[in-house]
Amino acid sequence: MIDISNKDIVPRSATATGEIVLKISTVQAIENKKIKKGDVFEFSKAAALLAIKNTHNLLPHTHPIPLEHAELNYKINENRIIVECTVKAHYKTGVEMEALVGVSVALLTIWDMVKYLEKDEYGQYPITSIKNIEVTKKEKG
Repeated sequence: MIDISNKDIVPRSATATGEIVLKISTVQAIENKKIKKGDVFEFSKAAALLAIKNTHNLLPHTHPIPLEHAELNYKINENRIIVECTVKAHYKTGVEMEALVGVSVALLTIWDMVKYLEKDEYGQYPITSIKNIEVTKKEKG
């Protein structure tokens, strides 16, 4: 890890977004809470929060950060679900990796929960994809 011992503790925040492309019928099933494994938004939020808290266990060069806030928001745009994750802390290093991990795990959880609806007759995913994962905002101080 990089030595951050001489850095000041300051407020930090980061927001990341990403999206998953699904069949319209799958998005409708999610909206109507008809997914066999349960409420997609609640499970993906819980999975993302656990991942955010464990980012330092997943990425070797990240520091354990005393997180103060994490929030996930979902927006449906036709056959896409856009996930936004914001993370906040007062610390010596930024929280953008935590926000990126949160978005990524939320999107992966959505895929896992709906994959039975997304597969074609050959077991492939002709429509399903995760796209555009990026940090959209980062603040320090």
